[in-house]
Amino acid sequence: MPDRPPIAEQLDLAAHPEGGWFAETFRSDAEVSVDRAGRPVSRSAATLINFLLAAGESSAWHVVASTEIWIWQGPGTIDLQLGGDGESPDDQQPVRRLGADFAAGELAQLIIPPGVWQRTLPGDQDALASCLVSPGFDFEDFRLAAS
Repeated sequence: MPDRPPIAEQLDLAAHPEGGWFAETFRSDAEVSVDRAGRPVSRSAATLINFLLAAGESSAWHVVASTEIWIWQGPGTIDLQLGGDGESPDDQQPVRRLGADFAAGELAQLIIPPGVWQRTLPGDQDALASCLVSPGFDFEDFRLAAS
C-alpha cells in the first residue's frame, strides 16, 4: 500500500479498494428499498465521500449498483472512463475530464448511471472529488473487475 499523501492525512482518508483514498462524510438517515438481484434491500437514500487521487494514482475498473455523481474539487484534473454496462468493462470508450477548464470541455460534475463500469486514469497532480451515491453506497453493491 502506498504511503498516505499529505491531503489524505489532513482529511483523514483511508485507502480505497479500487485505488485512491476516501472518507465517508455523509450518510442519509432516510432509508429506501431497492431491488438487488431480485430481492428488496434497504439502503440509505444517499451517501457522500471525499475521494482523493494522488499524482500518478488511478482507480481500477469497478461498477456500483446506484447512480454516482462525481463533483470535482481540484486542484488537478480527473480523467474518468466509462466502460459500458456489460459483464466486463469496454476500455475503448471515451475519457471525460473533470476540471476547471470549461472552455476546453472539462466538466465540474459527471453522472455515472447505475451498473456502468468506471475507472480513473493517472494524473500528474493530486485531485480531490466528492462522490455522491444515491441510493446510498454499500460495498455489497460494488464490484471490481477481474484483473
